[in-house]
Amino acid sequence: GKDVMTPLIVTLPREITNFRSVRAKLIEPGYGYLRVVQFQEHTGEDVAKAIRDLYKQGDLQGLVLDLRSDPGGLLNVSVGVAAAFLPQDAMVVYTDGRTADARMRLSADKGDYRHSSGEDYHKDLPPAGKHVPMVVLVDGGTASASEIVAGALQDHKRAIVMGGQTFG
Repeated sequence: GKDVMTPLIVTLPREITNFRSVRAKLIEPGYGYLRVVQFQEHTGEDVAKAIRDLYKQGDLQGLVLDLRSDPGGLLNVSVGVAAAFLPQDAMVVYTDGRTADARMRLSADKGDYRHSSGEDYHKDLPPAGKHVPMVVLVDGGTASASEIVAGALQDHKRAIVMGGQTFG
């Protein structure tokens, strides 16, 4: 062993980073701001909780949903986020293809967004949240699942989408 470099082996535990993917606040009385940073496993519940918290402070006249620089994430979670603002069973996303497994239809139905075992986390949302006028902010970093949410809200005339061209 003359000055032989032996590798140092270090075991690093894999941490599950669970930063808050949703931030919400009242900009002024009656106007809510809801930012979704990424679609992670519990983002749907976090959005539902944020909507309830905003409504606890009074009725909303308007809501800004900020999806800027949201790279997306889990598809079923994006369906859950869109479903918070859409009528029951509204179509959120569908894919078409020649094979059956390429064809998929996901709508604002709890079977399409809740966790396999979980409760429907939208069941006690204030009904007004389905009708409050909305603006969705997007930019070049708005991608995948977040584009689906913006597109679904726009298609159902639930929101005006503003900002830059999205990633896709």
